[in-house]
Amino acid sequence: MDKNFTFNTLSEYSAKGITQALISLNQNNRRPVFICIGSDLVLGDSLGPLVGTFLKSKNVQSYVYGTLNYPITAKEVEYAGKYLKQMHPNCISIAIDAAIGNADDVGLVRVLDKGLKPGLGVDKNLNVIGDISIVGIVAGKSLQNYNLFNLTRLNLIYKMAQTVAEGIEKYIEYFSQCDDVKKAT
Repeated sequence: MDKNFTFNTLSEYSAKGITQALISLNQNNRRPVFICIGSDLVLGDSLGPLVGTFLKSKNVQSYVYGTLNYPITAKEVEYAGKYLKQMHPNCISIAIDAAIGNADDVGLVRVLDKGLKPGLGVDKNLNVIGDISIVGIVAGKSLQNYNLFNLTRLNLIYKMAQTVAEGIEKYIEYFSQCDDVKKAT
């Protein structure tokens, strides 16, 4: 049974919830690697690269792929998945991306016990990437999903990216403490 967690971006507790969800989903304490998927060319699709940029600016002690300067877009997903398996075979990969969902779900962040299929909201059929996924619902479904990505509010994306990055940062701190305890014993 998959464990899935949902948090409202506007809740003051959502970053802590994301931290706890990641701890719960990585019971074996495998070293995390983050792949932040999206594009800086489309506002609604910039959640992943913005999270990656925030994490890099905080100098987190983990590998982070995908930033505003070096985004991992749909074109690179297949290559990135192979790269992660080759370069980080014993790590748990956590994929971050924006998504389209029900109109009532806009602003929610979901942490899922499975990888993600980027591009579903714009009818792309790409490979699954990651062992765990963090998905931010940035727009409601419609017949013109691509246009909705362009009409997404920057304020929502920015707050969501801050929240996700804060949750990940605290998770990495927790993981590093566990790793230090393992090395000391």
